[in-house]
Amino acid sequence: MSATTTPQQYVQAKAAGSGSSFYYAFMFLPPPRRAAITAFYAFCREVDDIVDEVHDPSVAQTKLAWWRTEVQRLADGHPTHPVTLALQPHMAALAIPLHALWGVIDGCQQDLRQTRYSSFDELQSYAHLVAGLVGEAAARIFGQTEAATTTYAHTLGQALQLTNIIRDVGEDARRGRVYLPQDDMRTHGVSEADLLQPRTSPALAGLLAFEAQRALALYDQALAALPLADRRAQKPGLMMASIYRHLLLTMQARGFDVLQRRAAITPLRKMWLAWRVQALGLVW
Repeated sequence: MSATTTPQQYVQAKAAGSGSSFYYAFMFLPPPRRAAITAFYAFCREVDDIVDEVHDPSVAQTKLAWWRTEVQRLADGHPTHPVTLALQPHMAALAIPLHALWGVIDGCQQDLRQTRYSSFDELQSYAHLVAGLVGEAAARIFGQTEAATTTYAHTLGQALQLTNIIRDVGEDARRGRVYLPQDDMRTHGVSEADLLQPRTSPALAGLLAFEAQRALALYDQALAALPLADRRAQKPGLMMASIYRHLLLTMQARGFDVLQRRAAITPLRKMWLAWRVQALGLVW
């Protein structure tokens, strides 16, 4: 961060520069909540980027350990990084759970030591850290008032994570990580070599279709768990649900050709899906 860049400018640039669909949901929030979710998202990006961009595991562990110390400094009221400085004013005001920040770091540390998941249950334990807890923190920031909204947010986070896993299966495999459950791969006759091919095999397409049905069920479970009293406040999360579910259906319509090309939705389409939730209350 340069001497003239404020923590708020830093996290804004981090969020906007990621190109994530999350940014479209943030745009509809009132300024204080938008500032809080932008700072929280920037924290998640900073930590997650260590796993994706630092190739030496020992260096990555050192960086994650630094972030663990920095979160403790945030808890003690003395943060030093632009991200935690931007996040600090919102922690108490919006009841952002500190354990969500620890969980993100725990999940990224797990990424460094575990690259395969034997079952869907084991995968869900990982997703709890990197997605479920993130969803819970986001729900607080958006304005959660009902306890049951935590279940909605956690389930939605897992649905989003599974959608990402399906989309990024080839890219993750090239990095040496396979998130698809090993028992599902055996059942569908998919080998790790299939994940590194230039084209999606029929067996892999079948496996991804199976996992997509799991993700669609999670989206439905999340929406069903959202209390009516919190539906308006949770519109940013519902925007994300709409965008990612649309992405999932797009992959499905293309026969899960995720090895041939990266599935994506145009910015205009994302904006339309977000507006549809905001103005009409239509999620899907």
